[in-house]
Amino acid sequence: MIENTDKIALIGKSLKNGQTYQSYRDEVETHVANGTSTGPVQTEALANYTLLNHSRMKRGDKTVKISEEIEKKFKSFTRKQTWVVITESWCGDAAQTMPAINKVAQLAPNVDLQVVLRDENLELMNAFLTNGAMSIPKLIMLDHETNKLKEWGPRPSIATQLVNDYKAEHGGLTPEFKQDLQVWYNKDKSQSVISDLAELID
Repeated sequence: MIENTDKIALIGKSLKNGQTYQSYRDEVETHVANGTSTGPVQTEALANYTLLNHSRMKRGDKTVKISEEIEKKFKSFTRKQTWVVITESWCGDAAQTMPAINKVAQLAPNVDLQVVLRDENLELMNAFLTNGAMSIPKLIMLDHETNKLKEWGPRPSIATQLVNDYKAEHGGLTPEFKQDLQVWYNKDKSQSVISDLAELID
């Protein structure tokens, strides 16, 4: 078990490789233009996922809506926090959730959102595994007043339940289920992500 202080030190170390959400979006756009993806492994499939995810994030950046009630909650949240998202350009769940994470973070006056790439920050990733797996996206919230850490990811709580139920029944995720999950994301319009994040701030 990694101690909280060690995790905070790892976050500080990884932030040297951190970038803003806009900088990450620019990086993804460059990969799309070059037919590549983030990460050390380069395949046609990963490049294609990156292209698809670029479109998803572009759409999300334009269309994500936040209710008045939740917007008010984040605007009045004044604690100083750093939010770190661990991701890669080929990750479908990240593309469906990061625009909402960014919009919510922008509302809170003292929240600094930083993006780091998983495969460049394996030490950090290994400190924040999900059921022993390097699942992304992973959002880590560090509160600078209390030094407390909170985590979110790799999916909204409702989607996580859908995945767990399917795995329990079928033993794994099929390509058909993964397609159905993307349809669910499109119908949900990021509202589950936003609700989850609203519950995490106090």
